Amino acid sequence: MNRINIVCLGVRDMKRSLRFYRDGLGFRTQATEDNPAVAFFDTPGTRFELFPLDRLARDINPDDPPAGSGFSGVTLAYNVAGKDEVDGVIALVREAGGTIAKEPQDAFWGGYHAYFADPDGYYWEVAWGPDFKFDQDGLLEF
Repeated sequence: MNRINIVCLGVRDMKRSLRFYRDGLGFRTQATEDNPAVAFFDTPGTRFELFPLDRLARDINPDDPPAGSGFSGVTLAYNVAGKDEVDGVIALVREAGGTIAKEPQDAFWGGYHAYFADPDGYYWEVAWGPDFKFDQDGLLEF
């Protein structure tokens, strides 16, 4: 059975999020309009999706959609093959209007990392590790 893994982010402003991910960070997508109903991005091993937050909440429970804000305890990982790529991704995030939560620095586990938040407040860790190995599809091997 083929499986397609998707990470879905409920976004408050589709135009703003597309500008951030597609135009700012350069994530590949077939979405060419500025306000589509949904947008999928091609990333190694997982499809990345933007979906309007209010619609996602109603999809979970139409009678009592979940609501709230704040840190949910979930971060997304953006793993890179070189230490200098961490700095490069953070530069793109800064130019695209994201929030740098933690500047690039050495990590306690021997790697190099940083954290940023997208326009909707989702946290991403950008990380490089000296032992990171990637397969032919760009997936981090464990």
